[in-house]
Amino acid sequence: MMKQALRFFLPIIAVLAILASCDSDIKDVQRINTVEFSPQVRAENVNLKYTDSGKVKAILVSPLMLDFNNLKYGFNEFPKGVHVTLVDEGGKNSYVESDYAINYADTDLIDMQGNVKITSSDGKVLETEQLYYDQKNEWFYTEKYFKLYDPENGSYLEGPGIDFSKDFKVVNTQRNRGEANNVDSSDL
Repeated sequence: MMKQALRFFLPIIAVLAILASCDSDIKDVQRINTVEFSPQVRAENVNLKYTDSGKVKAILVSPLMLDFNNLKYGFNEFPKGVHVTLVDEGGKNSYVESDYAINYADTDLIDMQGNVKITSSDGKVLETEQLYYDQKNEWFYTEKYFKLYDPENGSYLEGPGIDFSKDFKVVNTQRNRGEANNVDSSDL
């Protein structure tokens, strides 16, 4: 009777042991083949200050930041938008805001999308749907339609494609149209 029980249960035990060992291997294979695309850090109500030699250069405020710098080509994503204050050498502030932004760590490039608006320290306003910022060269650019206007005198410039320095002192446009009002000859 013991022999019959062994004959009956031994194959069942062997099959269960094989299946149990395969389950572990299958989970390992699935884990190895899975590309993990989740942030290493999730931060809410972010308020970051960027400094250089002890001086504040920029302040970034966002309701949500996702840090993907654990990936080969790391980046920080701001899916709920950003509000950035840029501080120039003279201590004057310019403001940048957008509905979404992504900062690529390796290239120092920031891609801002959705209702992008820049207000310069002298009151000029630029609006577009997408704008890139090259942090190394302190240069903004877009191929999208833009409108740059000066609320003080009603002047404006609009069209597809613009690039300009952080302080708006150098501006290059592609095809544009606009209107200049009350231009001081010393500005030319």
